[in-house]
Amino acid sequence: MGTANSRSPNYHDAAGKRKTKWFPTGLPVKGNKKKAEKMLMELRKEFVPDEKPLEQGILFSDFMLQWLEIVKPTIAVTTYSSYSNMVKGVIAPYFKVKGISLGDLKATDIQAFYMEQLKRVSPNSVIHYHANIHKALKYAVKIDLIPTNPADKVERPKKNRFIGSFYDSDEVEKLFTAAKGTHLEIPIFLGAFYGLRRSEALGLKWNAIDFQNDTITIRHTVTSCNLDGKHVQIAQDTTKTKSSLRTLPLVPAFKEKLLAHKKQQDEYRRVCGKCYDKRYLDYICVDEMGTLISPHYLTSAFPKLLDKNGLRHIRFHDLRHSCASLLLSNGVPMKQIQEWLGHSDFSTTANVYAHLDYNSKLSSADAMVNGLKGALSAIQ
Repeated sequence: MGTANSRSPNYHDAAGKRKTKWFPTGLPVKGNKKKAEKMLMELRKEFVPDEKPLEQGILFSDFMLQWLEIVKPTIAVTTYSSYSNMVKGVIAPYFKVKGISLGDLKATDIQAFYMEQLKRVSPNSVIHYHANIHKALKYAVKIDLIPTNPADKVERPKKNRFIGSFYDSDEVEKLFTAAKGTHLEIPIFLGAFYGLRRSEALGLKWNAIDFQNDTITIRHTVTSCNLDGKHVQIAQDTTKTKSSLRTLPLVPAFKEKLLAHKKQQDEYRRVCGKCYDKRYLDYICVDEMGTLISPHYLTSAFPKLLDKNGLRHIRFHDLRHSCASLLLSNGVPMKQIQEWLGHSDFSTTANVYAHLDYNSKLSSADAMVNGLKGALSAIQ
């Protein structure tokens, strides 16, 4: 015989959605209707919703935390992790101390927060804080908690232009030699030769390699993030943008390397038997026991490899910049580099790598010389 449950009145959560709370009565279903109804009346008197509904008088710090949970189901796990670190680690603690309510929040309060943060972090970090605050307040306007968005009136700091480090061909050759035979060999080649992102290199599977038609298709990624205090690894059949989904030529040298690597993987699996990690059989970048090389391991092991071999310090992602630099120096047009790297639009490629495009400037100089021959003779 089952036991009866008692239902509380409907209420609205922080997102404005109707919710119902159930309580176990511990009573058998049959013959206990009146007892259950009496318990329900008592529970209704004492019941307090788990979440405080959003209202104008709520502290802005609490509003940011509730907004974070409201958007959680609508965004990627890695995006939520980034938002959570900013909101829980920086934004909410600062405004909690100030004790400012959502309804009383002014542009000057937000501006003061930005000025304070600029003393310890880069302008780019503050721009990310602004993005979170602005989105949250935009939602508050949407559900009529506040009439206007005070973040619209705030001056954001100017974004720092990022110029990545990169290796020349000699340094790349030394890097390949240093990485040979290590767990980093294939990820490093994928980063420097093909310009793959860390997530794309580690996410490469055997079914993405077409040994008959000599192609590599980038369509799966492996990323990691900190989620609620835990380190989480995320594998997904998606890339950063639609343009990141791309097919590249499988060059002979790398084809031979992959075939040898696959043969070695099969041998490791045979020798290890039941001890071999069968969760990652589809992946290329695994260790001797079949365990996937993690993003965290790659990030920490890469600088150690550089140190050990006396190589100049760069980030793993700078191998992507090295790839672009080598393509540019060998006359590859910017549009083709965009397609090779998988950038979503041409402006991204141009903005990041225009300062490296010296060959096009030489062509421009030659064109000006040819066009102004007479004028140039006058200044000699």
